[in-house]
Amino acid sequence: MGRKVRVGITRDMFEKDMKPITPGPGLKLLDAMLNVEYKIWDHYLVEATPEQIKGFDVVIVLKPRFTEKTISGNNQLLAIHRNGVGYDTIDVLAMSRAGVMLTITPEAVRRPMAAAIVTLILALSTRVFIKDRITRAGKGWEERAKHHGIGLVGRTFGSIGVGNIGHEAFKLAKPLDMRHIAYDPFVKQSTVDDVGVKLVDMDTVLRESDFLNVSVPLSDKTFHLVGEKEFRKMKKTAFIINTARGPIIDEKALIKVLQEGWIQGAGIDVFEKEPTPPDNPLFKLENVIVTPHALGWTDQIFMNEWDQIMRQITQVVRGEIPEGLVNCEVLESPIFKAKLERFLQETKQV
Repeated sequence: MGRKVRVGITRDMFEKDMKPITPGPGLKLLDAMLNVEYKIWDHYLVEATPEQIKGFDVVIVLKPRFTEKTISGNNQLLAIHRNGVGYDTIDVLAMSRAGVMLTITPEAVRRPMAAAIVTLILALSTRVFIKDRITRAGKGWEERAKHHGIGLVGRTFGSIGVGNIGHEAFKLAKPLDMRHIAYDPFVKQSTVDDVGVKLVDMDTVLRESDFLNVSVPLSDKTFHLVGEKEFRKMKKTAFIINTARGPIIDEKALIKVLQEGWIQGAGIDVFEKEPTPPDNPLFKLENVIVTPHALGWTDQIFMNEWDQIMRQITQVVRGEIPEGLVNCEVLESPIFKAKLERFLQETKQV
């Protein structure tokens, strides 16, 4: 009889009283998996340490960074399963060199995050938050004529990035009868024809969008992808929306252009520093909607994330390629192949 598969779970996924921070089946799904045992880490550290990952075959992670130092000296860890789709906290090259798979949960987040983008388009265009504030202050009927909304029919919905989430956002927006354009050098026109998107260059999407969405991963190439130079190309009446990662937009530049009226407004779910300081100037601007990197957090996103991670772990246990694999190149690594063979032998159930 082989040993059980050992799963580690990072501590940041639980409150102080060990209650999960998110709804959903979570640990019950792990409890139901035969020949699997799990342990919640004792402490949360910004960067995971070699001591924390020691003894585990796979780790389910939310916030901690995984670096070359984290994996140093470890010859057991086979896979990191990260909730969500962003993996800027994981040194992917270091994991590949060490023979460690990294998986994410794109299927789980596609619809909730796309819905969050469309929510911001609707909220910005209707001035719903401004109208809510003046109504609560007893000035709604007195001041409502000052805050007319913006009709969406024929307006241009543009996106920098039209992959998993961006594509779904255009799908949800189709009934709004907007014009759809996007910039994405990694996507072919044929893959976005079904949602009525015309692929254009970066300058065109900046210049023509009335609502400009950002849906790209954070990397060295996308850090401050949108800054003063890009904002100067946008319409004065345009809005920008970011639910991806804060540093993709130069936040200082964003504050400046909003304060000076270079663009009309913004919907921001992510910030350069998180948690962002309470004195962030964005909080004082009426032409901005801000949310704490949680606009897509629904009961369904958490249920679906756990379901997808359980499928991935099951696939790893069977020696299969897990869905949502980021670093496909690791499959050819001699180090990975040796670890996988040893893992399958040790956990084989007779």
